[in-house]
Amino acid sequence: LKDMDSPEAKDLLGLADVLARKSVWILGGDGWAYDIGYGGLDHVIAQQRDVNILVLDTETYSNTGGQMSKATPMGAIAKFAAGGKRTPKKDLAMMSMVYGNVYVARIAIGANESQAIKAFREAESYNGPSLIIAYSHCIGQGYNLIHGPEQQKLAVKSGAWPLLRYDPRLAEKGENPLQLDSKEPSIPLEEYIYNEIRYRSLKKASPEVAKNLLNQAQEDVKRRWTLYSNWASI
Repeated sequence: LKDMDSPEAKDLLGLADVLARKSVWILGGDGWAYDIGYGGLDHVIAQQRDVNILVLDTETYSNTGGQMSKATPMGAIAKFAAGGKRTPKKDLAMMSMVYGNVYVARIAIGANESQAIKAFREAESYNGPSLIIAYSHCIGQGYNLIHGPEQQKLAVKSGAWPLLRYDPRLAEKGENPLQLDSKEPSIPLEEYIYNEIRYRSLKKASPEVAKNLLNQAQEDVKRRWTLYSNWASI
């Protein structure tokens, strides 16, 4: 075609784009996404680019020896947090939703497979930046991983890992873009965390410290659930 601006040329270019559509996914762990690579991740989601990001959140630096990351929950033991992490887990989902133009989902396939599949489909179809944060059980958490799906269910029931989807397209329709896909916490946090050595070892070594951190972590779960539920009910 001599005239690339002609209607015919544009039609052909549009068809070629559909036939050769690229699906771009960036995969990484929480050490990268929450910590050492957060600046780059934040830069990507701040752009109006059609790119998808999947964060496999094991709540520690799994590939380099189990060091504490900002995704490590309060009260968990890790390298550089031998006495239990004293600060709450960084809420990457909420920080990303504030942009308003980013599709965000938090999933736990062992707890709700259909919600996870729906999140991947929505992220793929969204023409803009998408971020999916996936609960990923790891040997570093200190339990037989055959029980991973059960632990994921307990994480969701306790409120430590609320399932959600934030779709900016709903806001364009006048609807609330935030959808909570899990119910209000129905079990105490200790029924979930003390199945794992990273919490039990602190309870055994320093019972009072573990009790204090558990109480703080439980309050943090309530605080975050209140924030999410209030946002979802607007």
